[in-house]
Parts: sequence; structure tokens; C-alpha cells
Amino acid sequence: MRAVVAVLLFVTAAHAALWGILREKQEAPDFKGILPSVSYAPFDGTAHPDVDNIPNPDKIRADLTKLSTVSRAIRLYSSTGGVELVPPIANEVGMKVTVGAWIDKNVDRNEREMLSAIDLSKRNSNVNGIVVGNETVFRGEQKVEDLVKLIQRVKSQVNVPVTTGEIWNIWIEHPELASSVDFIAAHILPYWEGFSDQQAVDQALIIYQKLRDAFPGKRIVIAEFGWPSAGYNLKSAVPGPFEQAVTLRTFVSRAEAIGMEYNIVEAIDQPWKFFEGGVGPYWGILNAAREPKFAWTGPVVDEAHWKLAGIALLVGILLSLPVLQLVTPTLMQAFVLSAAANGVGAWVATIFAYQQGHYFVWGSAFALTLGLTLLVPLVLIAMARIEEIAAIAFGRAPRRLLTAAQTSALAIPADGHFPKVSIHIPAYRESPEMLKLTLDAVARLDYPNFECVVIINNTPDPAFTQPIQDYCRTLGERFIFINALKVEGFKAGALRIAMERTAVDAEIIGIIDADYMVEPNWLKDLVPAFNDPNVGLVQAPQDHRDGNRSLMHYIMNGEYAGFFDIGMVQRNEANAIIVHGTMCLIRRTAMDTVGGWAGDTICEDSDLGLSIMQHGWLTHYTNVRYGYGLLPDTYEAFKKQRHRWAYGGFQIIKKHWRRFLPGASRMTQDQKREFGLGWLNWLGAESLGVLVALLNLVWVPIVAFADIAIPDKILTLPIIAAFLVSLIHFITLYRLRVHVKTWQMLGAMVAAMSVQWTVSRAVANGLITEHLPFAVTSKGGLSNMSIEFQAFWEAVIGVLLLIGAGVLIASNSFKQVHEIYVFAGVLVLESLPFLSAVAIAILENSRSNDFVWWRNTTIRTAELIGLRQEAMPHPMQVAQPATSEIHREAS
Repeated sequence: MRAVVAVLLFVTAAHAALWGILREKQEAPDFKGILPSVSYAPFDGTAHPDVDNIPNPDKIRADLTKLSTVSRAIRLYSSTGGVELVPPIANEVGMKVTVGAWIDKNVDRNEREMLSAIDLSKRNSNVNGIVVGNETVFRGEQKVEDLVKLIQRVKSQVNVPVTTGEIWNIWIEHPELASSVDFIAAHILPYWEGFSDQQAVDQALIIYQKLRDAFPGKRIVIAEFGWPSAGYNLKSAVPGPFEQAVTLRTFVSRAEAIGMEYNIVEAIDQPWKFFEGGVGPYWGILNAAREPKFAWTGPVVDEAHWKLAGIALLVGILLSLPVLQLVTPTLMQAFVLSAAANGVGAWVATIFAYQQGHYFVWGSAFALTLGLTLLVPLVLIAMARIEEIAAIAFGRAPRRLLTAAQTSALAIPADGHFPKVSIHIPAYRESPEMLKLTLDAVARLDYPNFECVVIINNTPDPAFTQPIQDYCRTLGERFIFINALKVEGFKAGALRIAMERTAVDAEIIGIIDADYMVEPNWLKDLVPAFNDPNVGLVQAPQDHRDGNRSLMHYIMNGEYAGFFDIGMVQRNEANAIIVHGTMCLIRRTAMDTVGGWAGDTICEDSDLGLSIMQHGWLTHYTNVRYGYGLLPDTYEAFKKQRHRWAYGGFQIIKKHWRRFLPGASRMTQDQKREFGLGWLNWLGAESLGVLVALLNLVWVPIVAFADIAIPDKILTLPIIAAFLVSLIHFITLYRLRVHVKTWQMLGAMVAAMSVQWTVSRAVANGLITEHLPFAVTSKGGLSNMSIEFQAFWEAVIGVLLLIGAGVLIASNSFKQVHEIYVFAGVLVLESLPFLSAVAIAILENSRSNDFVWWRNTTIRTAELIGLRQEAMPHPMQVAQPATSEIHREAS
């Protein structure tokens, strides 16, 4: 354990060192003087000034007192709505004021603005000029000739210089405007032209010289120059606190050197300007709390850097502590887990920094809160998968896994007593020929003391029942046949009847499905595990004998194998396996203790297994294959089976969650953790994936057309990271644990992704319903394929996600906002599970689903290029295929 603690300390130290290395420090020219002028708006908060954001005199006085230490003058943009309070207060602190008259299409408001500006200039000696309109021509609010008339009218009534504020190119394009003003008030904002922060100052000086050349002898004032400290990029222009500090300090130093008159936009951040793109609120040299964003001398650094580092390290340490609870973890395992924990800590610190450096209106706050809320389970899922990667790739070999070598030593009891096993085979409208194969396999069991109870339920057609009844008589007295009609409680109801007919001396109950052919050594190898009186259940994996029927069945079989060779093996280490209703052996005493089969869920097997564990019984698992069944006939049947499992799993959560509370059962913390994370990792991950995809689809038009609420990278990058973790998790664990070929593994990945929509629908059904009918999975090879396309909604959502990504990219062609490209990439990733379902549905109906087609294609290709063809799996015909139906349900 000391070595593990040392590893955790090493990772923490490395994390701290990384923060030290990555601490940004930039050099910029020092400015020790006082600015000539800054733009000032006396508004606070996110409310718009035209609605209910009324300036407060005391607030104005406090603002100007602080600004008087950094600037000699301020520029206003309006003269009404409370802004008229500013000039006299500015005079109190010795600041000059350039008054503004806001001009738009509202004639009455324009009149009030001009009259107020004129009055302010007459009554306040510190007014040094009037700016009639701000970018009025650029916005199309006034024609040049009309604006000139307004300017001339104001000039005729005041004794101070009068101008208008316009973007620099407007002045060059309209020299008549320049002729009408006392000085040119040009706005040069390189950000809005897409120039980088490194180009910004040079660009401003080039434009300044261009204006001087165009208007020789005319007084020229750069009435707006600035750079935003946050928001989204515009082409090469990237906002940020370092970019703002370096750009402004460089500009001011060079402007002072050449004697340029200028005004910095702006004095204080204005959160109400959220409608001016992502950067609108962030142009101030002071933040909304009236605190300086940067120093004007010395290196430019992030003053909050070490605070963020402390948060990252603290969260990393806290999330690393569970490593100390692991049983004998390896050093590499501890390293991977601690590194992941510290990675999450860094992400949390980034969220904190984002929250501290941004302003939020209700909509953006809601979007961020919702996004982070949905990301919390996503991060937990990713952490759980990283833990599984670490355990399997770097941890110790499984210790509780039953192997043939372990059980063979116990195969012959010392006292010569073989516990009696009662094997129960429930069936509903199953093919007699298929069921006979199952019974033949049972008859070949190499175990001296067993019986077999076959119960056919709710099947009145004698064509299904009479052949099996006759066959049981042929096999002998060990085989008991029951034909039960009007059985309630789904499969559990039939198994309860089987229990009533079970021999009184049977100590162990074995459950197999009607299509499973067991190996002769099934009982011989596994029953000895019950020599331990604390063992209540032993589970063997499912496998299938028809995996080579088609390419679709081939990849489906690979997908099933992952659960039984990866998840079940790991859960077994915590005595927390998922019981599935075939190849299962249960101690009768344990079953009686929990009340037997319950019919209130459609996953009676998992329900019973969890109940047994909650009563303190041990369970065991082996990954040795002792039986082989049949795969679902069609993709529709595959999805229906997965829907039943997911819906049943959600029923179990609703039924058992109280027993996970402290003291409510005999389950250990490890067992509770495995079940909780297992449900989250399966039901939660799939449902969350669909929910986030649908929410993002709704968000696309808001981002693309309204140009607001662009998802930040703190919301989108974790989605990409979680996808990569899932991808690494799947590939790594399959390569280490599942004995399948590479192409089958990749196909299994597609099959696993393809049921995301199905599982999420099951969870949604579980939220709004208590019970759904038990749908039997169609097996046997002769089921009729539905004429409906089996991935219609998946196709709709998948295509919409791709269209959404395309719309985002197309709408972003001018601005080239990085976050929008990342968002588009997220939509593409989110489309993959839906498109996987479409791919399998198409495959099922295509020639390429047949291995014969692949073999012939491979041969022809090899002949064309002169290479030997690679061996392909041979198609396998299922012996005695069963006639079954797709739409069948047990009453």
C-alpha cells in the first residue's frame, strides 16, 4: 500500500509540475502613464438599458472615481436614460467627457438625444466634444446626407467640436461625411475584421496612416480601439485575457510614441451586450466587478492560475482516494486511475475558470447548467471505463473466476454424495425438433443425480406440446413434462409451476433456455462449487452455435461475447454478477430464502440473482462455455431482446433501489458500487447519449441562425473525450479478453452501438409504465423477416445529426468559430450509434450478409490481383431449425 500511496503522490506532484510548466507568461510594453480616454457606459448587470437598466448616481460616482486613476476622459454614447447624470459627476473627479447622442431610426428619440447632448455641453464645462451617432451609417440607420444634417444642426448650437463615430472605412468611402465634422472619430477594431491579436496593432497603425493620407490636415481620433478578453474567435481573431492585455499595452505604447489621439473601448465590461456575439460583454479593461483585468506594467500573467491549480489538484486527490480501497492494486493500475482522476480535476478547474471569467443571462446559465448536469454522469461513466481498462490491462488476474481446473479437483465428492440437480426448461411455442435437441443434450450429461422438468406454458396447440410429451416418456423417468395453460407472470410464472413439481430432495435448480444444448460436463464441473455452504448461485456464460449463419449473426455473436468475457468476469470479482436465465445453477435453499421466482419484472432471472445477493449469498461465475443456444433470427428480434433486457433492468432498479440504502440489505459496498455503475454504464450511457444528441439537434438552429449560445469547449470536448475512452475501452478489452478476430470485434462494436436508441426507448418506457408484455426472442432460423425497415427512427436521427453538422459548418464559413467546428464534430460522433443501426438493418437485407457472397467476392478479387484469398467463416446451417414467430408474447 505504501507503493500505491507513493504513486498517487507522484501523479499529484506531476500534475502540479504540469500546471507550473503551463503557466503562461507573456511580455508586453510597459505603460506607466494615464490613458487619454475610455468608453464608459454607466450600466450594470444583464438588463438592457432601453428596458430597465437605469444608472445610479452613487454607482456612477464610484465608477468614475476609479476610472479617474487610469484615464483623463471618458466617451459616452447616449445623453438620455440616466446617462445625462455622468458629465457633472465626471466634473467632480476632474474628468473630461465626450458626450454622445444615440441616433437610430426613431425620430423622436433622436430629437431627445440631440437636445440633451446640446444641453449637457452648455451646462458642463468639462464636455470637450459631441459625437452625434455611433456607427449609424454602418448599421444602415441613417443615410449619410441625413446624418450630415443632424451633425450640422448640433454644430450650430454648441461651442465644442462635433463629429460622428464610424468604422474607419466609412470615412474613406464617404469623404463628404468627413467634411461635415470638426474631427474624424474612426473606429478601428481588428477583431471584427478577423485579424489576429499579433496583427491587430500593426493593422490599426496602417489604417491610421491611411486616414491621415486621405484627410491631410484633418484632426483624426481613433475613437474606438480594443480587444475582447473572452468569447469566440472570428477567423484568426482569438479573444482572451492574455490577448487583450498584450494587444492594448502594445497599442497604447505605440500610439503614445507617435502622438495619436485615441479612445480605448471600453472602461468596464458590459454583460448586457450579450447580443453582440460571444465577445460583446468582454471589451472592458475592468471587469463587471470593477476590478482590473490586467496590469499595465510587468509580465502579463494569470493571477488566478495557482488558484485553479489548487482546485485541480484538490479534486484530483479526492477522486484518487478510492484507489486506496482497491484490493492489492498494481502500481500501473494506480497510476492510470490517479492520472484519470487528476484529468477530471483539471477539467473541473477549467469549468471554475470559465464561470469566473464569463457573464450569464438566464438562457446561457440554463444551457451551461444543463450541459454540466448531463456531463457529470458522462464523466462518471468514462471514469468507470478507465477503471475497467486499468484493472484488466494492468491489474491482477481474476481471483474468483471458476475454472475447470479448480472444479475438477472437487468433481468427485469425498463422501460419494452427488447433490441432486433439477434442471428446468421453460418453453413457449418452441419448435419440438429444437427442444428435442436440448433434451438430448441434457440426457447426455455426465452427472449421476439429476432430473429435468420441461414446462410448456400458454401453448394450447398440441403440435408444440404432444411431441415433447412423448419424447420425455422416451427419455425416461428423469424427464418430467408439464403443459400449463393460462400461466400468469411471464416466464417466472412457468418456473414457479416447475418448482412445484420439483423433487423434494433436489438441492440445486438448473435453468436453461429451450434452445440450449449443454455440454456433458456442465454439472460435473460446476456443482462442486456448492460444497461451500455460502454459495447460492453459479452462472456460466451464454454462447451460440449459429454464429456463422450470416455476417449479421457473426457480429452479433461477437457482441454477446464481450459481456460474458469482460463485464461478467470483472463483476464476479466483487460477487456482483448479473444472473441471466440460462446456464444457471441455484441452490434451492437460497431460492426459497428470497421467495422464489418473482413475476413483477420481465427479467426474472436478474431480479432473483440480485435478491439472492441481497440476502448475503455468494455467487460464482465461469467464462468456460458449457452450453450453446441460438441467436435471434433477425435484427428486429435482436433489438426486441435488448429492449426487454433494458426495460427489465429498469424495472429492477425501481424495485430494488431502497435495498441499496445503508443497512437495507446484506450487500457489500463493492456489490452496490458494481450494480450502480453497471446500470449507469449501460442504461445511463445509452439514454444519456440519445438525450444529448436530441438536445444538440434542437440547439443547431440556435447556433447556426441566431448566432448565440454556442456550446463552449468545456461542454463539447468532454463528449469527444468520453467517446474516445469508450472506443479505447472496447478495443483494449476485446483484444485482452475476448477471443474473436479483428473484423468480428469491429462488427461487434457496430452491433453494440446500434442498440443505443433501443435501450434509451426501454428506459423511457420504464419511466412512464410499470409493465410491458414479455416478448419472446425469435430463434431457430425460419422466422419471417419484417417488411418494415428496422432502423427507421435511427436513420432519421442519424441523418438529422449529419445535416445539423453540415449546417453548422456551412453557416460558419465566414466567422470560422472554432467552437462551432467542434460542435459539428460532436454531432458527427453522436450520429454513429444511429447510423450503426442503419448499417446493420441494411446489411440484413443485402447480399453482403451472406458469407457465400464474401467468399466468392474474395476469390474473384484474389484472382484479379493475384493474391490468395483469406479464409472466411463457413456458413452454418442450424440443425433442425425451429419454426417461430416474430410477434409472440406470453400471456
